[in-house]
This record gives sequence, structure tokens and C-alpha cells, in this order.
Amino acid sequence: MSEMKFQKFIQDHNHQITLLTAILIVAGYLTKYGLGSTTGEAIMLAVASIIAAIPIVIHAYQALRVKVVSIELLVSIAVIGSFIIGEYDESAIVTFLFLFGSYLEERTLSKTRQSIKSLTEMAPTTATVVQADGTTEEVDVDDVDEGDIVLVKTGGSIPVDGKVIDGHGYTDESVVTGESRQVGKQIQDDVFSGTMVSDGYLKIQATKVGDDTTFAKIIELVEDAQDTKSHAEKFIDRFAQYYTPAVLVIALVVFLFSRDFKLAITVLVLGCPGALVIGAPVSNVAGIGNGAKRGILVKGGEAMDTFSKIDTFVFDKTGTLTTGKTSVSTMKTYKGHRETTLALVAKVESLSDHPLGRAIVTYADQQGANFQTLNVTDNRTVKGQGMIAEIDQQTVLAGNLKLMQAQQVPLNDEQHKDLAALQATGSSVVLVAVAGELAALIGISDIIRPEVATQLQQLRNKGAKHLVMLTGDNQATADYVAQTVGIDEVHAELMPEQKVTFVKQFQQAGRTVAFVGDGINDSPSIATADIGIAMGSGTDVAIETSDVVLMQSSFEALVHAYGLAKKTVLNTKENITIAIAVVAFLLIGLVAGFIYMASGMFVHEASILVVIFNAMRLIGYGHATSVTPTPVPRTTTK
Repeated sequence: MSEMKFQKFIQDHNHQITLLTAILIVAGYLTKYGLGSTTGEAIMLAVASIIAAIPIVIHAYQALRVKVVSIELLVSIAVIGSFIIGEYDESAIVTFLFLFGSYLEERTLSKTRQSIKSLTEMAPTTATVVQADGTTEEVDVDDVDEGDIVLVKTGGSIPVDGKVIDGHGYTDESVVTGESRQVGKQIQDDVFSGTMVSDGYLKIQATKVGDDTTFAKIIELVEDAQDTKSHAEKFIDRFAQYYTPAVLVIALVVFLFSRDFKLAITVLVLGCPGALVIGAPVSNVAGIGNGAKRGILVKGGEAMDTFSKIDTFVFDKTGTLTTGKTSVSTMKTYKGHRETTLALVAKVESLSDHPLGRAIVTYADQQGANFQTLNVTDNRTVKGQGMIAEIDQQTVLAGNLKLMQAQQVPLNDEQHKDLAALQATGSSVVLVAVAGELAALIGISDIIRPEVATQLQQLRNKGAKHLVMLTGDNQATADYVAQTVGIDEVHAELMPEQKVTFVKQFQQAGRTVAFVGDGINDSPSIATADIGIAMGSGTDVAIETSDVVLMQSSFEALVHAYGLAKKTVLNTKENITIAIAVVAFLLIGLVAGFIYMASGMFVHEASILVVIFNAMRLIGYGHATSVTPTPVPRTTTK
């Protein structure tokens, strides 16, 4: 058997070797205490030591080939030393505990990576492609090209990013957003690879395929993140690089001064820095895995570490603090029935492509207003003012205050007061007049996310010191949004480069800054901040530019991510403390005479499991309670 084949054989049968070692150790002690044969015990324990030492020595040899002094080398030398002094029971127990500890470590670590494994298992492998003649053919997902049309039925996994061109149904997008709810899909809606069609059928034209899909990028990002080390991990790597050889030197010095070979060998065993080496990486993996399950993508341990230190959150307004979708927020009526007035103005606005008009038409549809059957005999647009139309022998005006004044439509004191109040909220206001009298005021605005105020208070509770809004919108709208959600500082009417300037000013003032935006227009600020956070799924810029991506685009996810970062860093510090405390305990025990080689190895392996189980607590993190927001002082500048 060649060297490579032998090493692979040993690696593949590591668990069986551990079990056989345990059986031989038990058999050895039974031989001694049951049959009274110390020779039989020594033979069995020596055989157990040799069998268990084989995989350990192989790992030590492989590490030495790349000039690394590993923990396995320390154990290997300890085993050889035990054989020299005839302590077969010590060598057998030490090697068994080392292998058994590695086995438990492997099992527990695999649980922390389960969320990533479940992601990769959800990746579709085949696609049903619709051919030019209408027939379908099942092909490998890698053979699908952009522009191809794929068919996905109920229960099927969507293999590409694309747009629905036929059919309708519901999809489960939890694999992308982390949010378990059914999302309705119809023609022209976007869909993502890896999501599941839970009901209906969809024909989808592929816009992104293979490694370019959102799902593929998520998997790649999370896998890369688990390999990106935090500051603590980098420090421990450097520390272990010098620490392990130092243990060899210390053991040699102990032998030279004490001439106690067994004591020197025991120093080697107790000097293994296992818990210290594994403590930080396992916390990092568990924390990133927790986020991935909830649609929160953190780009590695270093980003997690920096995120935990954030004291200043800077927010874009549109699409971040607000939904980014213009809609009717208020409708005040003064004349006639509300439904009738809404139908009339919707009919007028249906003749225009203006964004405010589209918002009114959408609102009328949602309210069930029957405006399609109304008859328009004449209509004209007054530039900069609005529209005038004749509908069912009534003159209907829809526009701004200038239109009302030009058409001599009077407003009383109450109506002027209502108009001023709506404008103070930053809403765009459409005035509606029917037959020469003001019939309604319709406020149209970008709706504030309903959960923002509560979640911003939760950010404060978790350690955020300063909340800032930077927006290109007008000052009145910015002030209203800030007052509503509880922002400390507002800067409005800014260009993208001016937002970057403010971020740099906060950093120069000694603050650690996170910028939260939609990942598109705000990419310069996201890149400049200490931590860039993109709220929103599916954009290349969001995934590539930011340090943290919130796929479900919610403030609840932001609060969870911030708390998770703090918990992960705290967990890492706890693990390092545990590891150092165990080393100190072992050294004290060795000097005091109550710790020996086998018992020391047991404590050492137990400490590894303690730090792993401590890190696994992060997997279950995430049951925050809501907090009632409290008013906060605010600074407003233009």
C-alpha cells in the first residue's frame, strides 16, 4: 500500500480506530483487575497506544512537511516518551482522549455548519426548458442560458433568476430572504434561483444563470465568510505559531533542570493549545451560520468584529427608512361621496403617466373604485399645474394650488389649514375640484416603514449611540420622517458625494460608522463607512459592495444582525478566557501535584468541548422582544 493510500485509509477509518482503542483499553484493565495479569494489561495498552498514535503521527508528519509545529507533534512526542518510561496506560489514555475529542469536535462543528449545508442542498440541479416548438426538455442547470424560458410547477425549485412571462403562483423565498411566507408571483415579477414554487406554475425567462444567480452568490458569500478570520482569530494564529514550539522548549528546559522525564512529557501534553485555537473560529462559524439562516449575510469574522463596535448608524431615507414606493397616504374629502370623488380623479389621472397619477390610480383600484366605465369627453394638461377633464358632463380638476387659483376655485380657512398640514409631512398634495368647488385633498408620499421607530429604539438598547439620516429629499419631508421614527440628526437635499463627506466627518470625529442603504445609489457611502449594510435582495451591488446584506430588507433583521455581532464577539472572548483559564489551571495542578498526564489530557479535551458548546449557543440566538420607542432630541441641518 502506497503512502498516500495508507494515509487515506487511516483517515477514512479514524472513528473505527478510536472505538478499537477504547475496547483495548477496557480489555486491558479487565485483564489486570479480572485476571490479575499485568503483562496482559501492558500488552493491550501498548497495542492501543500504537493503533491510536498512527493517525496522530500522520497529522504531525504532514504538518512538519509544511514547517508547522502542530499539537499532534506534542502528543506524538509524549507517546514516545511514555513508551520509554513504560507508562503504557498514560499513552493509551492520552491518545484515546485526543482521538475521541477530535471526533466530538468534528460532530459538534458539523452542527454549526448545518445552515450552510442546507443552503447548498437547496441549489437546483436540473431545469425544465421550454423549446421553440412548445415542448419541454429537462437539462442540467449549468446548460441553461440567459434568455431561455424555463417551466416550474408546484413543488419545483426555480433554477434561474428571471422574470415571469406566463402563469401565476406563490413562491417560498425563505432561502433568499430568511422570511418564511408565501409571495405571490405574476407576469413581469422577478423570481430568484433556489426559491420554491409552493402553488401554481410559472414560465420564467432567465436573466441570470449558473454562478451569476443571487442564490449562487449567497452560497459563495457565506462559504467565503466562514473562512474569513476575525482579528481575534488572526491573533491566535500568530500566537499558536510561536506558542507550540515554545512548549517544546519549555518541556526540554523542565527536563534539563529536573531530570524528571515523565514531568517533561506531561508538560508537552498539558501545553496543547487546543481550546485556544478552536475557540474563536467556532464562534465565528456559529454566528455567521445563525445569520445565514435568517437571510443575514455577514462577510466574515472581521466584518462581524467591526460591526460589533458600531456606535453610529447612518441611514438613507428612500427605500431604507421608507418603503421606497410612492402611494396615497391621506385623502380628505369636502364635497360629494368619497367613492365618487375618488373615481373621478382616478379617471383623470389614468390619462397621465405622472408618478403621482399612477399612485392615485393604484389606490383607486385597491379601494374598489369603479372609474373605468366613466366617460371622458375632453381633457387637457396644464403644464406645471395639473389636468382638466370633462367626465360625465362634470368639469374635474386635478393638480396643485396654482391650478385651483388659475381656475378660480376658492379654498376656505379649514382647507388651507389641511393643505399646510399635509405639506408639512413632506407629502405631495393633489387638489381635486368638481364643478368649481374643492372636493378633496390627496396626500401622496413614500410610506415610512411601520416597524422603524420600534426597531431603532432596539438598536439604541443594544448599544447604538447616534442615529443619522442623510437624504437627497427635501428638508420638510426629511424632518417629518426623522421626527416620526426618532432620528437624532438630519441632513437633507444631499448629493451622493455629500453623503460620503458626512460619513468621513463622523469617522474623523472618532465614531465607528455603519451606513445603511439600498446598495445601489448609496454604494459610495456603503463602501466608505466602517461597515456598509445593504437592505434589499437580489442586487449585485448590494451583495458585492457591502459588508452585511439583509436579504429580507427589514429593520428587524438589522437589529438581529447588530445583536448577533455583539454576541459573537462576546462569545469569542468568553472562549479565549476559558482556554487561558484551563491552561493556568493545568499548570497550577501540575506544580501542586494533583494533575497528571492522563487527567490533564482529559481536562484539555473537555475544555475543547466546552468552548464548542459555548459557541453553539449562538445558533439559537434571536428572540428579541419589542420595545416602546421613546422621544429623543434631534439636530436638524440643511
